[in-house]
Amino acid sequence: MSNKVLVTGGTGYIGSHTVVELQNNGFEVVIIDNLSNSNKDVLERIQKITGKRPIFENFDLCDAKKTNDFFKKHADIKAVIHFAAYKAVGESVLKPLKYYHNNLVSLVNLLQAMQENNVSNFVFSSSCTVYGQPDELPVTEQSPIKEANSPYGDTKQISERIIRDTTRANKSFKAIALRYFNPIGAHESALIGELPLGVPNNLIPLITQTTIGVRKQLSVFGDDYNTPDGTCIRDYIHVVDLAKAHIIAIKRLLHNGKRNYEYFNIGTGRGNSVLEVINTFEKVSEQKLNYKIANRREGDVEQVFADTKYANSELGWKAEKTLDDALLSAWNWEKYYKKNLYNK
Repeated sequence: MSNKVLVTGGTGYIGSHTVVELQNNGFEVVIIDNLSNSNKDVLERIQKITGKRPIFENFDLCDAKKTNDFFKKHADIKAVIHFAAYKAVGESVLKPLKYYHNNLVSLVNLLQAMQENNVSNFVFSSSCTVYGQPDELPVTEQSPIKEANSPYGDTKQISERIIRDTTRANKSFKAIALRYFNPIGAHESALIGELPLGVPNNLIPLITQTTIGVRKQLSVFGDDYNTPDGTCIRDYIHVVDLAKAHIIAIKRLLHNGKRNYEYFNIGTGRGNSVLEVINTFEKVSEQKLNYKIANRREGDVEQVFADTKYANSELGWKAEKTLDDALLSAWNWEKYYKKNLYNK
């Protein structure tokens, strides 16, 4: 029996770490990525870690014909993990149509192609942004879905509804949405990590790039929030812990999923402020960070962190790595990248 899994966006940050975990668990992996925010050379580094190079196809899922042709060519795919999407909150506020078009058209094309080709197991890369600014913390899976704070968050809300309605209309189609909190860190080998093209939108690569000298100064967006130190609070989860949740989700779909559509919070259950993260980074890296306080950034939620009890009990999954582990691994990845890949 085939154990082939399609990973869209598989050369990206979370995608590449999940490909490593899939291959280490005996799955055959095919990647689709248009390389809009990643580099193809990550395939070589995945091969160094796992001993196996995943199959790779370079095209855009917004092209419905290419997407359908792909499934005809790879008729033995058993499941799909869908990461491919634009993901910068701030950019989505400035360019909403770019986000609605890319994130929703690609999803619809993918689901249609899966149905036409009888592929019925789907893991969706969702986000805690679906909760908006929650009334109560920590956030549970039953917390009300508030209005999203950004077009990016809105595309995740709409995507979840599209997937839910698809599973209702097609009883043989099964899906799990994993609502990530804030993924950080890198693989212990330091061969893969977070490397957005251009200026990063996430905190940790901005911290590491500033520390190593790629950027002059880090801006902390706002210190006047209603939090203990005035800076935003997030639930920072190590990307390897996050990647492992996808393996459990795939196995659940293939063997013993309870319902057609399920969704789980994937976080640590703890919130850390931006200044706490900076202080922890300075401790584990033994470096001083040049940062300043700037104005708030539009689209940012004040604070959000997960209640993970349901995911812990139902999936048998739990975040194991600490904030120190994640920040040290991110720093090791930044140093490896500067030494080996920066001028490639």
